[in-house]
Amino acid sequence: MGQTIAEKIFSEKLSRPVRAGEYVIAPIDCAMLHEGFVRSWMQLMSAGVSTVWDPDKIVVLFDHYVPAPTERMASAHMMVRNVIQATGIKHYYGEREGICHQVMIEKGHALPGALVVGTDSHTCSYGALGAAGTGIGTTEMAYVLARGELWFRVPETVKFALRGKLPKIVASKDILLHIAGRFGVEIAQYKSAEFVGEAADAMSIEGRITMSNMAVEIGAKFGFFNTDDKTLEYLKGRAAVPSRKLAADADAAYASAYDVDVSDLEPQVACPHSVGNVKPVREAQGTPVNQALLGSCTNGRLEDLRVAAEILKGRSVNRFTRLYVYPASREVYIDAMKSGVIQTLSEAGAIICNPCCGPCFGGHAGLLAPGERCISSTNRNFKGRMGSADAEVYLASPATVAASALRGAITDPREV
Repeated sequence: MGQTIAEKIFSEKLSRPVRAGEYVIAPIDCAMLHEGFVRSWMQLMSAGVSTVWDPDKIVVLFDHYVPAPTERMASAHMMVRNVIQATGIKHYYGEREGICHQVMIEKGHALPGALVVGTDSHTCSYGALGAAGTGIGTTEMAYVLARGELWFRVPETVKFALRGKLPKIVASKDILLHIAGRFGVEIAQYKSAEFVGEAADAMSIEGRITMSNMAVEIGAKFGFFNTDDKTLEYLKGRAAVPSRKLAADADAAYASAYDVDVSDLEPQVACPHSVGNVKPVREAQGTPVNQALLGSCTNGRLEDLRVAAEILKGRSVNRFTRLYVYPASREVYIDAMKSGVIQTLSEAGAIICNPCCGPCFGGHAGLLAPGERCISSTNRNFKGRMGSADAEVYLASPATVAASALRGAITDPREV
């Protein structure tokens, strides 16, 4: 009997064959922390621990509160900097580089076959490159920082075979939203998701990251794509060690498998207040929006910004709709500047912000007032997620966000 990607990775870590359902204690290849480092470190200190298991395998940066919006958060940032220097943690990126998941991928910390944990639920993004990435709590992370290992239940796997060729202007974000709406937000609860098929193979690395990022929104612990030539090409010059191809065996056992034909897929939108409340954009057409948000760890890459720029070039954002743009990283920001994408978006009336999470989680910038609506390329639209509990958030692709910003109402991007 063959193995799924998750089973293969855990088997490698344990140096023995493992199967879904087993409980194991596995060594961690890399631990990622953002501002959550503060809570994990305080728990370590309370246990009398003041060192970390391996300073070379820990990555720390700030992205949720950048720049620091309060004195309390500024103090938290200062504490982390002091601890980094005291412990000798090698990979510290501070406020400079951008959103944790994009930085982890760009800097070569998420490699095929690696087991990576992070203090953020969207750590599953790394499955786009074949890494077993998953989010954990700060208490679990404190244990990882001290011991370099963690217990897991090896997950069963759900396979989504993406058939056909995506229509023009329809994106990987639309596929994931369609899956959430069609199968529900618990279809992969504590399971590993594998996205395969001709549409998955044709997808760019950026598009794959979007889907892996949102795998947690359908309950998944991991969200894998097969590693292929595209993956290896992307990792050239980024990874310190050679990368390899990784895929499930042809005779692997799955908990369930679904065919998703994307050939006739329309642009999708998740309506308030659930990622699973999905319908074609045309059915929400004309709903007024006060704010449009382009960015986040889901859709803040150059490919995403470029699509929006193509729609907005030579046009102006509706004067009663504000469009915030948050590039996912400094690398993305620089590339967008060099290519003219930032200039195009700015000339259209977009407000260009520093690479960070921004209003995605209701942090400190770009929040919504009571009664306002936002069309967003982010990953969650829970009640109160982006400011007021009386506001509404709609999730869509970058193309739909740009088209909606242009007209000041939810708009099918195929119309513009």
